Amino acid sequence: MNTFLTVCDTMNYRKAAELLHITQPAVTQHIQFLEKEYQCHLFLYENRRLVKTEAASVLEQYARAMRYNESSIRQELRKSSVRELKVGATKTIGDYVILDQIHHYLADPDHALTLIVDNTEHLLWLLEENQLDFAVVEGFFDKRAFESRCIRKEPFVGICRKGHPFAGRNITVEELLNETIIHREEGSGTRAILEQKLRGYNESLNQFRRHICISSFKLILELVKAGLGVSFVYKVLAESAPELDTFSIQGEAIVREFNLIWLKNAHVQDKIDSFFTAGTIPSLPDDLL
Repeated sequence: MNTFLTVCDTMNYRKAAELLHITQPAVTQHIQFLEKEYQCHLFLYENRRLVKTEAASVLEQYARAMRYNESSIRQELRKSSVRELKVGATKTIGDYVILDQIHHYLADPDHALTLIVDNTEHLLWLLEENQLDFAVVEGFFDKRAFESRCIRKEPFVGICRKGHPFAGRNITVEELLNETIIHREEGSGTRAILEQKLRGYNESLNQFRRHICISSFKLILELVKAGLGVSFVYKVLAESAPELDTFSIQGEAIVREFNLIWLKNAHVQDKIDSFFTAGTIPSLPDDLL
């Protein structure tokens, strides 16, 4: 199974063999064993490119969950008095939303926590590599690969400094394109949402007069406060800085889900409950839920 998952990660028998420190024929033998055991093909070549079959995609879900569950069993059998959670959160959520949950969870001296705050893309990879128990993200993810639960819906708004011509307005996309846009790096949920909104107008980040890519929300806020550009963030973050004002783009308002996600078939419900029953996620009005 470990060989199978390594081939899924690399989609290359030679690279899988190098990572596993075994020969390429041994990798082939492992895959053939699984194909014989489950009576299905797992990988095929299309135009000399290795591709997964539908059966391989199903098996991959179960194999990743099985690896996670096996690790959890080992941890449980050690009978440690301290319970450690490995939680991932995207930057808005990690820095501005789940602080109460962290405080309440760590108030128990028998609780330990590893919190990884990163972009959505990297957190999904960490989940698949069994390095997280669960994550809370605001970006897009494959619902076929992960179980999920919406815990909150949050407006996505434009921000500018106080006194800016955009402040409090509903602007056109043409007005926006004449500004300097400050945005997150590739792989971040907020950048993906902004790019999706722009595609609705047949525009892209490259159409801006100037664009600046910053991976830190703290620095983005400081640059916007200084009048060096405008940006787009979740309302909870915009409200954290009184020196800023908000604006919107004409058209349908953007509201996105904050989702709790974990591997399909992974036994994590008790861990989720131990973290989220410790405090409450702030909720928006019912008309946004």
